[in-house]
Amino acid sequence: MVQTHNPQKYPLIMERLAQLISKLNEQFEQNADPSQLLVTAQLIESELMQLSAASRKVPGTSKVAVVMPSSRSSFPVAVQPPPVKTVKEEPQPEPVQEIVEEEIVQEETIPEVVELPVMNGHSNGYHYDPIKEIPTLAHQAAGKEINESIAFATQSSLNDKLKEDVVEVGHRLTDSPVRDLKRAIGVNDRFVFISELFRGDEVMYERSIKTINGFRILPEAEYWIERELKVKLGWDETKPVTRHFYQLVKRRFS
Repeated sequence: MVQTHNPQKYPLIMERLAQLISKLNEQFEQNADPSQLLVTAQLIESELMQLSAASRKVPGTSKVAVVMPSSRSSFPVAVQPPPVKTVKEEPQPEPVQEIVEEEIVQEETIPEVVELPVMNGHSNGYHYDPIKEIPTLAHQAAGKEINESIAFATQSSLNDKLKEDVVEVGHRLTDSPVRDLKRAIGVNDRFVFISELFRGDEVMYERSIKTINGFRILPEAEYWIERELKVKLGWDETKPVTRHFYQLVKRRFS
């Protein structure tokens, strides 16, 4: 904004000042380059110097005051952010593992004490006590009793031997492996298994035998029996029929 006194005396300078100030305002509002704003401001300064010189030459010349808008005369100043302090992390020392040396305790070897035979003045080392080693008539058994004892011992050992042979053969037959669980189960066992273990459901029995035959190893079969048969059907492992069924399954995978 330009305020002048006696504008009729300096019409040309005042007109140019008004144009330059208007141009400067437009450039500032349009965010023009700072170099362009500087050129326009220098032109305004030049015109003001000419106006000031003319006012000094002509007495009684009125003063000219040029008022620049305060809100638009300052240029934005870039504010630098405060420097960020970089904290250097110090390396942490690695933990040292203490090595505890274990004391090795050696067991003391106790030497065996070998009892040497008492010589008792004899060259062969044996001591002969006639009082303890000579039996009397009271200590000797009758001939009949001796014969009976020998016969009883012989008969007992023969019977035990026969029993052991029978048990061994039966054990081998019972534990002999089978390839097909369905064929290994006889007609009577099949009827007992269906009625007592599978609650009379023949279809469930056949399907279970087929499933067990399809397993490769015994643990798989035992796991399936535990989950699908024993728990759901409430089998009692203490019953002979349950133990017999488990025995046949083990023979299938033996």
